[in-house]
Amino acid sequence: MTIQFVLEFVWAFFQIAIGYNLILPFFLLLIYAITANNRKFKTHENKEADYAIIVTAYEQTTLIPSVVASLLKLDYSNFLIYIVADKCDISGLHFEDERVVILRPEQTLSSNTRSHFYAIDRFKRPHERLTIIDSDNLVDPGYLKALDEYFDLGFKAVQGVRDAKNLDTLYAALDGARDIYYHFYDGKVLFNVGSSATLAGSGMAFTTSLYKQCLGHLDITGAGFDKVLQKEIVSRGHRIAFAEHAIVYDEKTSKSDQLVNQRARWINTWFRYFTFGFGLTAKGITRLSWNQFLFGLILLRPPLFIFLLLGLFCLLLNLILNPFLALIWGLGYLVFIGGFMMSLLLSNTDAKIYKSLWGIPKFIFYQVLSLLSVRSANKRSVATKHFHADKKTE
Repeated sequence: MTIQFVLEFVWAFFQIAIGYNLILPFFLLLIYAITANNRKFKTHENKEADYAIIVTAYEQTTLIPSVVASLLKLDYSNFLIYIVADKCDISGLHFEDERVVILRPEQTLSSNTRSHFYAIDRFKRPHERLTIIDSDNLVDPGYLKALDEYFDLGFKAVQGVRDAKNLDTLYAALDGARDIYYHFYDGKVLFNVGSSATLAGSGMAFTTSLYKQCLGHLDITGAGFDKVLQKEIVSRGHRIAFAEHAIVYDEKTSKSDQLVNQRARWINTWFRYFTFGFGLTAKGITRLSWNQFLFGLILLRPPLFIFLLLGLFCLLLNLILNPFLALIWGLGYLVFIGGFMMSLLLSNTDAKIYKSLWGIPKFIFYQVLSLLSVRSANKRSVATKHFHADKKTE
């Protein structure tokens, strides 16, 4: 075995490992379209379940009154709201509705899951289900009823849609475009071809027993608890349903420094947890589980901008080494761009998002800056600070 042979093998393997990410979404979309008539979920009326709505806040409470107001407008009667105000001044938080419970940890928790279990340990009653909402979210009135449709079908984990609350800057609109792409392919399509929707950090719900089984024995710090949770759920043989009508309105990043800090944490999270994909893919093969196999492949996928830039590197290098492969890469990019546009066209996409697409190179540039900061990502901030009131476009 010569050194040249080894180098050629590594180069070919690298190109395949990156290149399949360009065409996988479109391939899944084809399966989704072909099997559309076979997807029939029978919904039925059921009594209201008892929900615990856990709202986590870290340092900031300015948006808490808004999220509570939206939660109290839910078209549902059987729930309690638990606000976990970690390292927050709660002197200005006052709610007359007895369904709102304010919890102020004595010591700083600095962890989403610690906040969740702080609330679980102080539940006023044994709630059957829990749903996790961020302090910057607003909730559609039909949110819980939309979740119920999938719980009533036997699913124990459900991910809703995080729609954009603000599209007032270029970065917010592009962040919204990214979310639409992931909700469409990693949510709607992935679930409907027989696998599981990926979790998005909020707008998700679980049976309380499953949540405790999955994370009760772990102490997760930094970003990425949702990555651990989805791995634990799918490893246990469950599917995560996608409820496209369970909508929460999420605050999008509106400033460049905010974008860099947030993406640095997210990229750090991928590097910490992408190896989960190897285990799940292997389980899927040995257990003949399409759910675990496909979900494992999705977990191995790098963040969008990373595989797009690596693919561009392969394309440019092949212009010198192998023009035919450069043509294949070019076709792969056309397939990806077509798939990306399909996700926008088949979703309820705001015109501001289409107008923002010219800024994608700028958006990618700031994510490259995030990549350079990935080692110190979790030291920068535990939570994203939002500036929705600031309308200035950078």
